[in-house]
Amino acid sequence: MSTENNFNNMPKGGRLVFGIFMVIVYVAVGLLFIFDVFNIDNNVISFIVGIVLCVYGVWRGYRLYRGM
Repeated sequence: MSTENNFNNMPKGGRLVFGIFMVIVYVAVGLLFIFDVFNIDNNVISFIVGIVLCVYGVWRGYRLYRGM
């Protein structure tokens, strides 16, 4: 059985809660990378990864909002 079929069988409320949770996780981890909480030696890479995660979290939030 594919994971796509399992996800589509999930109730709409469950998908909404999971989507909101994932948006929060992506943005939070992105902010942790931006503020260098993980003490990565190269600050530029940490900043870039943080920006990418934040942008992806916002994109996911937009898709979630558009799909409601």
